[in-house]
Amino acid sequence: MAEYRGCFLTEDLYYDLDYVLLRLGNDGLVTIGVTDPAQTMGGRIVAVHIKKLGTAIRPGRHVATLESGKWVGGIPVPFAAVVAERNEALLADPHLINVDPYGAGWIARLRPDDPENALAGLSTGEPAIGALRQWIDRYDLECMRCSD
Repeated sequence: MAEYRGCFLTEDLYYDLDYVLLRLGNDGLVTIGVTDPAQTMGGRIVAVHIKKLGTAIRPGRHVATLESGKWVGGIPVPFAAVVAERNEALLADPHLINVDPYGAGWIARLRPDDPENALAGLSTGEPAIGALRQWIDRYDLECMRCSD
């Protein structure tokens, strides 16, 4: 995992190059969450609403909504999928996104309708990290993880 301006970035994830991260599991499910820079921009997350298990999500539609004192926003899914698992711990403690966005702060696990092509339009590896660094520079961001 690399660090840039206090933001943690990892090459083994897939990114929409805005604020969504995705991790492909060995079971074919895709875990969705938000990047470290995104959680910093959003501020302390105070509420999370995640779609129910079994909900079908069309590409670009939201699987969850996050709320902070300064922002409310949806978490879009870049491919058609069904919600297979929700992070119940996150529902109880939304602040986990701020503390550990790449670990305990995951949002949901999705079953892609087309697993072969689900991640095709996303970026990964060093090109993604370079693009995320540009994103961080564009917003003149210094990442921090809000603490209790």
